[in-house]
Amino acid sequence: MGERNNLTVRRGRPPVSEPERWRQRLEVSRHAVRLFREHGVAATSGEQIAAAAGISERTLWRYFRTKESCVEPLLTKTVESFREVLRTWPSEVELADHLRAAYSPVPDASDPDIDAVLAVVRMTHDEPVLRAVYLVLRERADATLADVLAARTGQSADAPEIRMRAAATGAALCAATDHLVSITEAGLTPEHLREHRERLADFLTYLTDGPNRPTPSDDGADHE
Repeated sequence: MGERNNLTVRRGRPPVSEPERWRQRLEVSRHAVRLFREHGVAATSGEQIAAAAGISERTLWRYFRTKESCVEPLLTKTVESFREVLRTWPSEVELADHLRAAYSPVPDASDPDIDAVLAVVRMTHDEPVLRAVYLVLRERADATLADVLAARTGQSADAPEIRMRAAATGAALCAATDHLVSITEAGLTPEHLREHRERLADFLTYLTDGPNRPTPSDDGADHE
């Protein structure tokens, strides 16, 4: 009897692993973005998102702070794609050249989520709350670039020069991505991706070389 009293009886569901939690959050994100596209953010409720994802509303709020934050997993895909390219930047290669060769707004151009990812970025132009979520995630990429630049130059990641360069690069990426979503409403093509990489590389070269170099728009950024 005493032995039985010492046993701890576990009730309820077993804890969810991190990979499974990520998968579930990403699935909710897909449904949320679909509903936002169909009905608008204001007209979509957390209850509707939960029902579409096949989970309880309580579970939804355990995974996300607000209905707008449901877009985070999809947006994280594009942010993590950029961070991974930064982490693999060879020391002997200019950043612009590395991005031109290796960067994509999502890790795999055939990713079925790419349309949804670009749709979210497109919606951030008209939805301030979504824009705020997007910019907070973008700061992660800025921080990663600051760390990479610091390691390459021997400076602190908090040095003003490093932080300014990282912020300028992040702004260039944001502008280039905004341009990409503006030209891909009918769908993304390999040519769009090529132009996106070229435009981003041109912006970074311009930032590096200074005002004596023509702006990307004057220098044929569209590469027609």
